[in-house]
Amino acid sequence: MADPGAFSFTVGTRIPGRHGRTGVISTPHGDIATPAFIPVGTKATVKAVLPETMRELGAQALLANAYHLYLQPGPDIVDEAGGLSKFMNWPGPTFTDSGGFQVMSLGVGFKKVLAMEAVDVRSDDVIAKGKERLATVDDDGVTFRSHLDGSKHRFTPEVSMGIQHQLGADIMFAFDELTTLLNTRAYQEKSLQRTHEWAQRCIDEHERLTAARTHRPYQALFAVIQGAQYEDLRRKACRELESLRGSAGTGFDGYGIGGALEKHNLGAIVGWCCDELPEDKPRHMLGISEPEDIFVAVENGADTFDCVNPSRVARNAAIYVAEGRFNINTARFRRDFTPIDETCDCYTCANYTRAYIHHLFKAKEMLASTLCTIHNERYTIRLVDRIRESIEGGCFDEFKAETLGRWKGRSPV
Repeated sequence: MADPGAFSFTVGTRIPGRHGRTGVISTPHGDIATPAFIPVGTKATVKAVLPETMRELGAQALLANAYHLYLQPGPDIVDEAGGLSKFMNWPGPTFTDSGGFQVMSLGVGFKKVLAMEAVDVRSDDVIAKGKERLATVDDDGVTFRSHLDGSKHRFTPEVSMGIQHQLGADIMFAFDELTTLLNTRAYQEKSLQRTHEWAQRCIDEHERLTAARTHRPYQALFAVIQGAQYEDLRRKACRELESLRGSAGTGFDGYGIGGALEKHNLGAIVGWCCDELPEDKPRHMLGISEPEDIFVAVENGADTFDCVNPSRVARNAAIYVAEGRFNINTARFRRDFTPIDETCDCYTCANYTRAYIHHLFKAKEMLASTLCTIHNERYTIRLVDRIRESIEGGCFDEFKAETLGRWKGRSPV
């Protein structure tokens, strides 16, 4: 069996009176100093940017998507290439999600974003307006149609584990059912039980595949905590997932906090989970990247987090700077020959002006997406690096107040 000791987590400096802390996650492909932002390379690439560039930007790890890589090029090809890191020429640690988010979010037409605000309507047959259902869930798994060609597929916990083992990421996630804020309380309870049962099946299959694939390094398995905005369900999920063991005594190596939630409840939900979770295992927050969300997640106990947003908005001309976010595609930047951000140390800010990047977008040149993605990813990585430094230096609250004071001022030009 591959050695589980190749993965570990060490707690460092704590934020006094809160769950937030620094730490180090050790994996077969290197260490991750936490808190850490994990950029998303959905299809084994951060769109528009070389993997080598992501290393230069300070990325410690990248996250790829099991659903998309299953459909194209296929996990067998990635496995034959030597695993995700070798396939994409990325020397550091990698994460893969279980495919559950994409199967269900694309399946009900919500694309990359699920509801972040609760509404009065409750339904257990959630579907985005004007969309056709592409996925159906039952107690054994999910049947879905590919968003690429309409072909029919089925994911179960065992299938998801098989795909992720072939992809070979250092950290992978258990297959879970994604719910939305539109679902009823009764359905959230039913779904939580289903996710719990799937989690046990994931542990069992993970043990089996780890024993069978001794030619590959150990892959850590994280549970995914659901429960929407309900405190009792979130706490229950944490306790039950922590208690699960395989036949060889294997438990989860870490925990992912997932599901749709109300933005203003982010800190409370992370805090509820971290009240219940073991101190000596890492916690990953799925899908956040806005500065205010990052600070809230970190101080309440999140060690790592991922989000596609920095690269996605960059391709639409949205730029992050200390004072907020602005669109470089507007007319006022046509003759602005200053960098995007004079305080930024990224390649884009060192070599190009707002006027040039404005021109690239107007000319529909691909380089526009590359230059803006470089900047936005560096902005986010650097922010989290400085948060980590502020915790170690005992000045987290001061740094938070200063940073968010500027960000919320929203006067970038």
